Amino acid sequence: MTDQNGSLLILSGPSGSGKSTLCRELCAAFDFATLSISTTTRSPREGEKDGEHYFFTNHESFQSAIHRGDFLEWARVHNNLYGTSKSWVESALAADKTIIFDIDVQGQASLKKLYPRAATSVFITTRTSEVLRERLAKRATESADAIETRLVTAAEEMTRIAEYDYLIINDNFETSLTALKSVAIASRLKRGESEIADFTARWNACDPQNACAIRKS
Repeated sequence: MTDQNGSLLILSGPSGSGKSTLCRELCAAFDFATLSISTTTRSPREGEKDGEHYFFTNHESFQSAIHRGDFLEWARVHNNLYGTSKSWVESALAADKTIIFDIDVQGQASLKKLYPRAATSVFITTRTSEVLRERLAKRATESADAIETRLVTAAEEMTRIAEYDYLIINDNFETSLTALKSVAIASRLKRGESEIADFTARWNACDPQNACAIRKS
């Protein structure tokens, strides 16, 4: 069995559910956790910095990256494109990191297919759609029409909760963060069938240098 504990922790859920804040706090809590930085064609929001929150690019450059096969997954969300760099993820896994992803349901499905052992997914949402509407309105970053669009998207995302390993209803931030920390730690202990078979075979092997080996009289 490999000693590498690198993993992918995928967080999805409606905009306004609190997952971005949970991502940041999780990364601050653990040295092994690092936040995946997506490439996107959308414009930066107030306070967002290129290379820290997202890699901002245009549609032409993004399409070129798709054709080169640079993305592990990509998706169109609200007429903008989002993608995850293949080389960046592989490097982080090799460095024994747990990579935290804040991506949509399409990206989640793609990553779990590519990394069935390493990937663990969590769906984060509010108790009701009305609570989500209130949070989006309180954020005051989008128009009423944009909020309605996000609510429609959220309703569609909710139909795919069963695809996720865990569900966190973010009523209380500290409770949700504690739960997410537990999932992050557990994600590093997952092993695939081949890794388990390899470890079991070596564990059972008779090693003459091992003091516990069975010796014939």
